[in-house]
Amino acid sequence: MCAESVASENFAAALIPPIEATASDDVRDVIPLPGYRLAVRFHDGTAGTVDMAAMITAPTAGVFARLRDPNEFARVHVLYGVVTWPGEIDLAPDAMHDALAATGEWVLAA
Repeated sequence: MCAESVASENFAAALIPPIEATASDDVRDVIPLPGYRLAVRFHDGTAGTVDMAAMITAPTAGVFARLRDPNEFARVHVLYGVVTWPGEIDLAPDAMHDALAATGEWVLAA
């Protein structure tokens, strides 16, 4: 019989809080919107809309074609300050920040 408690195996994971990105060009919040769009807000307050419709629906969408499924698109979240989806799909936060700071919108083309 093992003398070590099974419950102690995950003890450290329960004590260590998740890493939260806080640099000004790190994404703070993302909300999926209809039409393959995202509402995004950065830690410095920069905010706007990312329009991914042309890129996702293009024949050359590549890995982004998986996001055509509205349920998959809705799985968007922020991980370490980056807009991301399961399966290692993400968007460049620096380019997004620059576009949103300039015009409030980032339109991703095919």
